[in-house]
Amino acid sequence: MSENILTTNNIELNVSLSDKEEAIRYTGKILKEQGYVSEDYIDEMLKREELTSTFMGNHVAIPHGTEDAKKAVLETGISIVTVPEGVDFGDGNIVKLLIGIAGKGDDHLEVLSQIAIVCSEEENIDRILAADTKEAVLAIFSEVS
Repeated sequence: MSENILTTNNIELNVSLSDKEEAIRYTGKILKEQGYVSEDYIDEMLKREELTSTFMGNHVAIPHGTEDAKKAVLETGISIVTVPEGVDFGDGNIVKLLIGIAGKGDDHLEVLSQIAIVCSEEENIDRILAADTKEAVLAIFSEVS
């Protein structure tokens, strides 16, 4: 994964979030603050969640924008947020790891495949949630590139 797509500035550990909307906004805010997306992208992330949940299983959600959100993506990037207490994404689905994605063009497909490789191993999710430094999280993701 390119170093510009995921940096320690894009990672927040041990965050407490009250609900799904706050979780998505928080994840999107990191993308915006790091210059990957414009403000509009966050609203598109919320619209996407209304269409179908971004909960992926194994306590992971991957919030991202709708197809219409492409114009709000300035650069490909991801944000990672750990929520040890979990946040309810509906239907009893508790999310402890949020991975926000903004993909320029078709970049999101490459990013998603790398995230899928990491998150397919429950052990990796546990390692991310147990990480006490942003660098440790970065190391787990860099193992797949």
